[in-house]
Amino acid sequence: MPITETYTRLDVHIRWMIRRDMEQVLQIEKSAFEFPWSEEDFVACLRRRNCIGMVAERGDRVLGFMIYELHKTRLHLLNFAVAADTRRRHVGSQMVEKLIAKLSSQRRTRLSLEVRETNLDAQLFFKQTGFRATSVLRDFYDDSPEDAYLMQYYHRAGEIEFLPVDGANLRMAG
Repeated sequence: MPITETYTRLDVHIRWMIRRDMEQVLQIEKSAFEFPWSEEDFVACLRRRNCIGMVAERGDRVLGFMIYELHKTRLHLLNFAVAADTRRRHVGSQMVEKLIAKLSSQRRTRLSLEVRETNLDAQLFFKQTGFRATSVLRDFYDDSPEDAYLMQYYHRAGEIEFLPVDGANLRMAG
């Protein structure tokens, strides 16, 4: 008989990343990735005019973060992670909801990201939140000869997208 675990949703506050968040962000980064960004990588990225960092916090604890770039017609997600002990508790889904809310039919109409071919958890998570793999990027990473999948989420005018609730996909025409 399979064992199923039920996780309670953790509601979080999503806000701009500030300097004092960096220690917790780096801890999450190092525990989440085989090839983590360094503090210098974060700082260099966030100094660019079109690069934004946000954190998901509960109380004084950072539970997740995302780094994304603003482009003329899209948002490009560069880095995204949730603390291991709070995964599967809707922290990541709330961060994706925040990004989706920034899309519009007039300006930025899609979100894009790359995910490692070996990162099945991320592929499944982003697929569940409405992203689709649109191409394979051969030998994409500098730190390994690994391929990546380009995944994209498209805003649809007149349609309201809902994130899955208890494993069900719901969609309503507007």
